[in-house]
Amino acid sequence: MSQVTLLEEVSQWNQETCQQELKTVLPKLVAMHHDTDSWEEHTNILQIITSRFLPHLSLPELETGCFSTVLPKVVKVFASLLEEISKQIGGLSSQNTELHVFLRNILKLMVQTLESLSGCVRRVCSFEESVSFDAIRSLPSCILSVLKDTFQHCKDSEVMYSGRLSLVGDLLQSLFKEAYSLQKGLMELLDKINLEDTASEEEVSDIITVIHSLLDICSIISRLDIALHANTWKFIIKQSVKYQSLVEDRLRHTDIALSLCEDLYTSVQNCLELAQQIQQAGLQEVVHCPEYKLFQKATKMCRFFANTLFHYTKEFKAFLAKSCCRFHQLYLQIHSKFPPSVCAPSVPSALSEELRVAVLVPMDAMLTQLLSFRPFAESVLEPVHQCSTELCLPQCLLLVNVLGKLSSQPEEVLRLWSDGSQFSEENPRWSVFEAVLQSFRRCMLERAVPVWLPGVMLRGQAQGRVSLHQHVCAHMCACVAALPAQHFAPLERSLLATVLQAETQTAVLATDVWCFLARYGTAELCFHHVLLIAHLIRSCPGEGYQLFHLALLLRRLLFLMTPKHQVEFVEHFPPAQEENLCVWRHTLLRCLCTEAHMRVEKEVLSGASVVLQEWQNNSYRMGDIPKLNRILGCVLMLMGGSNLQPECVITSVKIISQLWSRMSSNQTVSHQESEEARLERLKEWRSIIEKHIEQMERETSSPVHTPLTEEPCLKRARQETEVEKEYERYLQTAESALKALQAIVGPDHNPSPPQWIRTRLEVLQTLITQINTTAIEQP
Repeated sequence: MSQVTLLEEVSQWNQETCQQELKTVLPKLVAMHHDTDSWEEHTNILQIITSRFLPHLSLPELETGCFSTVLPKVVKVFASLLEEISKQIGGLSSQNTELHVFLRNILKLMVQTLESLSGCVRRVCSFEESVSFDAIRSLPSCILSVLKDTFQHCKDSEVMYSGRLSLVGDLLQSLFKEAYSLQKGLMELLDKINLEDTASEEEVSDIITVIHSLLDICSIISRLDIALHANTWKFIIKQSVKYQSLVEDRLRHTDIALSLCEDLYTSVQNCLELAQQIQQAGLQEVVHCPEYKLFQKATKMCRFFANTLFHYTKEFKAFLAKSCCRFHQLYLQIHSKFPPSVCAPSVPSALSEELRVAVLVPMDAMLTQLLSFRPFAESVLEPVHQCSTELCLPQCLLLVNVLGKLSSQPEEVLRLWSDGSQFSEENPRWSVFEAVLQSFRRCMLERAVPVWLPGVMLRGQAQGRVSLHQHVCAHMCACVAALPAQHFAPLERSLLATVLQAETQTAVLATDVWCFLARYGTAELCFHHVLLIAHLIRSCPGEGYQLFHLALLLRRLLFLMTPKHQVEFVEHFPPAQEENLCVWRHTLLRCLCTEAHMRVEKEVLSGASVVLQEWQNNSYRMGDIPKLNRILGCVLMLMGGSNLQPECVITSVKIISQLWSRMSSNQTVSHQESEEARLERLKEWRSIIEKHIEQMERETSSPVHTPLTEEPCLKRARQETEVEKEYERYLQTAESALKALQAIVGPDHNPSPPQWIRTRLEVLQTLITQINTTAIEQP
């Protein structure tokens, strides 16, 4: 009997005849299927086998009698069908009827193939006894290969068929629908299979292949169908957890985690785009518009992916070390999409809050479970980590969130985050305190705008809206209050390092926390800190930012000292000694008790009178100015206080009267600008200020004299003419020469300069006055 005659005859048989002829005919059909090169004949044979003979095979017979021989050929033929479409698609048009019919026939054969494979799945599911992977080993791999090719073709169809999609659109829709049904059936079948802990290596390998194949399919269908995408992920996670003890050390955990991260971030972006469309439409009744229902579906997907990622990291955290950098980045990226981030898109507040709850709540739970994971801590606390501009605030808020969680963590977790790296073989990491302060420093734009955040809870209610400074300070102080004493050392190191850096507002934040630490600790601890800071002030080389920041800290800590310790402090640093003037000129007299107050008044004013008289006796010599300024700074400190003794008031007035003739006023112009212009100016200033701060901190010898190479301009930059450049050149030359001369004739120079120097300087002074007068008179 020929092959054609056999196929025609078998197609007319009823089920009873097929059962009777099973042993004889099925092997012939399988052989014919394997040997034929005709696509149509292949498809017909496959349909006959699956619809007429498969129902009569027992479960043990399926693999050996059919699947192992038939299904590999199915994969090969299906791939050849897709390859033929790719070759012929360029000539498809409504005028080319022959090619049009040919391609439609190919698509029909592909649909029929999927239908036959669905029949195989249904047959396996019909057995009441439990199914093992050994009994259907060839089926999952064949179906997953065909599904991957099918979904990829559907995904590429819009580009592949271009404007001719309408010619085959109905068949493509049927192809996708049948593939959807086939995958759903396969996942239901595989869900019924239960592997024991004693499963064979082949069975374990099979389930791993299934999980990885579905992971590849996930990346293809993410934009095709929401429900299928979600169900596929559910199956992947469910199977991974179900066989965790068998597969956990062989799964592609990094690929799974990264895919989940990408799908979550893409879903959040889709939600925000829909929310922006709703806002742009100006819809008043948001909840009743069709776009809102789409937004709700997209939000549901966001919640699903966030919860799935949380569940996966909870189960397989030990295998996700390489994924921690992506987790960290994902956290920052998503938080940048919500207020108070200045980069957050403008969307209706109700929609933003709905999405926030759906995504950020599970992500916060995920953060909690990752706190004990060293690779995650190392990623967040990496010293060289530099966030992009829009991620600076999310990084700061992430670290503040960590601070709030540490008090409920065990000792080893607290040590991981608070102590920083301890040994050279460790990956370098900051302490969380240093990381918070460094991230706050980078939030220049957010501090200047400023952004507002919810206040801490008090009696069950938030304290309104607070600035970023207040927000960070409150959480750092709360962490300090719960911090065990053995972790104070890294905290103190971080605070001191921040006070000594160049950015003033960050130094103020560290000062705030330091003051809380001083009040929280003992009086002896506060006194010890004050002595240390005073010694640092006295060792500062000139009027640099370090001196300014240390003096601010000292001024505030003096308020927290006991009267006894204040008197002892004055004895340690008596104002009568010139080397201590740099300490007292930056304090406030009202912070001292009466005994310390009176002694400082007396010694400062007495010393100022002596120095001023020496200056007058030396004919107001320029070299005496630095010494005079040091003592006058202390006098200014006294004048800023209150309740001066009568004799001190008289002395102060006398000193001011003697200086009055030497004073002049100019070391200001204000203008109004719009909020938009101010925001743009602040953005431009940010990079300039950061560069300037970095440049100052790179200077090791004399940071106070670091030149500011770039200055933020309130108005358009001045365009210098050639004449102006010439003025500038001559003035710079004169200024440099005078500074060099000042260094030579200073008070420490021996021997003293000759008398004729003074005469020449008076001549130069007259010349400068004449030039200045001429410049003012110019129109």
